[in-house]
Order: sequence, then structure tokens, then C-alpha cells
Amino acid sequence: MTDVHWLDDNQLDAWKKFVAVVELLPGVLDSQLQRDAELSHFEYFVLAMLSEAPSRTLRMTALAGATNATLPRLSHVASRLEKKGFVERTPCEEDKRATNARLTELGYEKVVATAPGHVATVRENVIDPLSPEDVAHLDRLMGRILATLDPEHRFNPGARGA
Repeated sequence: MTDVHWLDDNQLDAWKKFVAVVELLPGVLDSQLQRDAELSHFEYFVLAMLSEAPSRTLRMTALAGATNATLPRLSHVASRLEKKGFVERTPCEEDKRATNARLTELGYEKVVATAPGHVATVRENVIDPLSPEDVAHLDRLMGRILATLDPEHRFNPGARGA
């Protein structure tokens, strides 16, 4: 390991701050959503992705890609959301081997009711501490990192809702 290209002091400081944000932000988002909506961040993310899909419906495999989830994890969460009446799963009409997840009207109402508090939390903890130029830089930097982590664009966070 004599050829290790160690991080310099500036790189190490940036890396440590990045790791701290990656570790702290999920807890902040989960806490607000649990308190205000009795949802985990991942559950809300699933509902939000369905709310933006055509007819509020996606194949489970597409939803797994959109949420960066394994099918077993997504299936478990979909079961919980079904029990709450927010999602229903049905066989895909185009491919009977596939399963669709559809956001119910109750699920859509939950997303609409939950979104303002979630956005306020995102603003308070991520957007508002930054200048407009910082936000543009953050978008550019996260896009570059994401291009390395997800070169096939499976996660596709830049896509706007339909």
C-alpha cells in the first residue's frame, strides 16, 4: 500500500464535512416526518415518487430504481403502506409477471398534507443556509458525484414530476 494517494488536508476536511452531512441529514428528515406524518423518510420518498408518476403508478422494479431500493426492501415498505391505505399493488396489465404500485387517493392526500413540513425541514437544514450561488454549486457538485455513483442514471433525481 505504498502507492496510496492520501487526501490532503483540504480534501480530508471536505470529506469529513460531507460524511457528517450524509450521517446527520437522514435523522433530521426522519424525525420531522415521523413526528408530523408518522412516516419514515423512505416511506415518504416512495409516496412522493408515485405521486409524480403517470397515473400515480409505477412497476415495482421502476419504483425500486427511482428510490434506490432493493425489491425486498421496497416490497416490505409497500406492504406497510398498503396496510395504511396509501398504496395498492396489482398485477401489471402489460406484463403479468410484474407488479404495479399505485398511489391511492388517500396516499395522494397524505403526500399533499406532508409535503409542506418536509419542504420546510429541507429548506431550514439545507437550502436556507446557502446563497443562491451556493445552491447552484451544490447542484453542480452533487450532479458530478452522482454521475460517478450512478452512471446509468437509475436514481434520476433531476427528473421533474409528471
